[in-house]
Amino acid sequence: MYYPQIYRGKISSSETLGFSAINKLVVNGRLQLTSLGLEGDEQAETRFHGGTDRALCHYPREHYLFWKRQFPELMELLVSPLFGENISTEGMTEDTVYIGDIFQWGEALIQVTQPRSPCYKLNFITNISEFSAMMQNNGRCGWLYRVISSGLVSAGEPIKLLSRNSDVSVKEAISIAFHNPFDEELYRRLMGAAGLSASWNLTMQKRILYGRIEDFNRRLFGK
Repeated sequence: MYYPQIYRGKISSSETLGFSAINKLVVNGRLQLTSLGLEGDEQAETRFHGGTDRALCHYPREHYLFWKRQFPELMELLVSPLFGENISTEGMTEDTVYIGDIFQWGEALIQVTQPRSPCYKLNFITNISEFSAMMQNNGRCGWLYRVISSGLVSAGEPIKLLSRNSDVSVKEAISIAFHNPFDEELYRRLMGAAGLSASWNLTMQKRILYGRIEDFNRRLFGK
């Protein structure tokens, strides 16, 4: 069982980020979790964030220690929820969480759908020009959930694993999608993972169809 910290944010506008809800604040007390996420949480670019397959973003708190070691000058900045996550825990990582895992959290049930795909806005909030690419390359990406049963949740209620539905860890999914060369067999393995999001299924299917890996530069650098 893992006790989460919870964060949510409103859309705001800035010169560097444009419209974004990446700046989130801690939430205390119980609140409603629906198929579209936490009550009061917003997403600016719904093409890439939010929706039923990406209702919640989870980032392991221990990863911040790694980043602080890489960038000691940013010690005070590198704390949750800098990366826009809704949930932060200690003890759950990409190694131990699997695509399709179903967890009970308070009254709700949530299912892991995909790793997070780092985007260029992380470069702006850290003021490190290639931070998104660094996160993608080292695999400390976090992951996303769909909500399969709504209900009230809180930081005082643990996240408990109920069922494991695939043998593809979030770490392996990151490797298949971001690190390995073109490999149709691996793409089919990932597509066979129960619970994988529709968007990641589509991405893997397009790779097989067109015989190439898509360009990451627009997502990672805004180009």
